Amino acid sequence: MNGLRLALTTLTVLPVRAGRIDRRAAGVAMSVAPLVGLLLGLLLAGLRWLLSGSPDLVAGGVTVAAAVLLTRGLHLDGLADTVDALGSYRRDAEALAIMKKPDIGPFGVAAIALTLLVQAAAITPAAAVVAWTAGRAALPLACRRGVPPARPEGLGAMVAATVPVPLSVAIAAAVAASAWWAVPGRPWQGPAAVAAALLGVVLLVRHAVRRFGGITGDVLGAAVELATTLTLVGLAL
Repeated sequence: MNGLRLALTTLTVLPVRAGRIDRRAAGVAMSVAPLVGLLLGLLLAGLRWLLSGSPDLVAGGVTVAAAVLLTRGLHLDGLADTVDALGSYRRDAEALAIMKKPDIGPFGVAAIALTLLVQAAAITPAAAVVAWTAGRAALPLACRRGVPPARPEGLGAMVAATVPVPLSVAIAAAVAASAWWAVPGRPWQGPAAVAAALLGVVLLVRHAVRRFGGITGDVLGAAVELATTLTLVGLAL
C-alpha cells in the first residue's frame, strides 16, 4: 500500500496521503505505475468520448490539456530538461547542470510543443487507455536492476535499480499483449505499437546512462512522454 500511495501521489494530482517512502516502496511504486496509467487513460478516454462531437484536434487538445493537469505537467518538464541536456552535447556533470536549470532552452520548448501537438492529433478513447498505460510501463523498464542513478540524491537515486529485470520485462510484455483490442480489425497493431514504444524507452535509457552516467527524475519523465507519444503514433498509423 505504501508503494501504491507513492505511485498515486507522484504520478497524479489525486489527493492521496503518502505513506512510508523508501527504496522498497519506490520499487513497488514503479512496478504498479502502469495501473496508475490505466486509471489516467480511462479518465481521459471518457473525456475524449464526451468531446467526440467536436473537431478532432479541438477534442484532442482539450483531452491532452486535461492529462497535463492530472499529472501536474511533471513528465513534460522532465522531457524538456532531458532534451535540453542531450541537445547540448555535454556529458556527465555539465549535462546534469543543464538539466537542473530552472529555464527551458529551445530544444526543450520544441520537444514540448511537438509532443503535445502529436498527442492531441492522435488521441482517441481507445488510444488514450493504451498509450497512458504504456507510458507508465516505461517506468519499471527505466528503473530495472542494472540501471544506475546519475546523482546520489533525488528521485532518480530513490527509484533507480529497484525493479527486478524479469518483472520489468513481464510488465512490458503484459501491457503490450493487452493492447490487442486497440485497433479494430488489426489485433497485432496495438501490441506492436506498445512494443516499439517501449523499445524506444530502452534506447533512451541506454543513451542517458552513456551521456549522464545514469537516470534522473527528468529522464523518467522523458521516458513516460516518449512511450506515450510513440504508442499514440503507432496506433494512428
